Amino acid sequence: MSVQNSLTKSKSNQRFGITAYLTQDAVKQQINNVIGGKDGQRFISAIVSAVNTNPALQECTNQSILSGALLGESLKLSPSPQLGHYYLVPFNDREKGKVATFQLGYKGYIQLAIRSGQYKKLNVMAIKEGELEYFDPLNEDIKINLMVDSWDEREEAPTIGYYAFFELTNGFRKAIYWSRKQMESHAVKYSPGYKRDLDKGTKYTFWSKDFDGMAYKTMLRQLISKWGIMSIELQNAIDSDMAVINEDGTKEYVENDDSVIDAEVQTVESQPDSVQEASVQQPTDAHAALFGNN
Repeated sequence: MSVQNSLTKSKSNQRFGITAYLTQDAVKQQINNVIGGKDGQRFISAIVSAVNTNPALQECTNQSILSGALLGESLKLSPSPQLGHYYLVPFNDREKGKVATFQLGYKGYIQLAIRSGQYKKLNVMAIKEGELEYFDPLNEDIKINLMVDSWDEREEAPTIGYYAFFELTNGFRKAIYWSRKQMESHAVKYSPGYKRDLDKGTKYTFWSKDFDGMAYKTMLRQLISKWGIMSIELQNAIDSDMAVINEDGTKEYVENDDSVIDAEVQTVESQPDSVQEASVQQPTDAHAALFGNN
């Protein structure tokens, strides 16, 4: 029996837990072919740990978990929630059942950008009430009076906006500023799950659990994808964001276009009774025009 047929048979057999699935000979061969035998056990241990800490992932197809994790490994990003490089996020697909999608974290953006060697400076931060004196969008000049005397006080202060900038090694600079209201409007427009959280007073989505983290990701994506230099790795990561990675390497997107960075998700800390049902669709024209279909 071929490796492909063995994997297909294994994928359809949902009696396998993730540990048993990853230690099958055909699956181990696939892992070794991608990342090398010496790192295979480390990779398997990391994925088992990630799945065991998120009960919702345990209900996803093993192949979707493996494919997302192999993509993260190929990008040299860690699945550790503490590092925040990327996440495997459960979704209900009407045809396939529960599947794991690949979601890039804002720290993953930073890692990949730095690794490209093109960025001399790269930063994103929340701006607190009373700190912003002005932002000139035409010349991209900003004046901020940071609350440096008390970082604890600053942490508790209301956020009024977000600022991101980069400087390339060739001297090119770009900066953007979004108000908190602008970011809220973006989140409501592109994340039905977050809108439901607001309507129902729940906290199931990443936007609700970590609004600043999702805002940082939005700022970096807007900044880098429109004006930055993107390495092949960074293009692949952005192109794969919020996608189910199929066994043949193709991608199916959930609530995704060239600016969507979130869909209804489950976090480790908060698990709703069921995962949001979302139809899987091909990339929109805008997404394809910016990143390609691959």
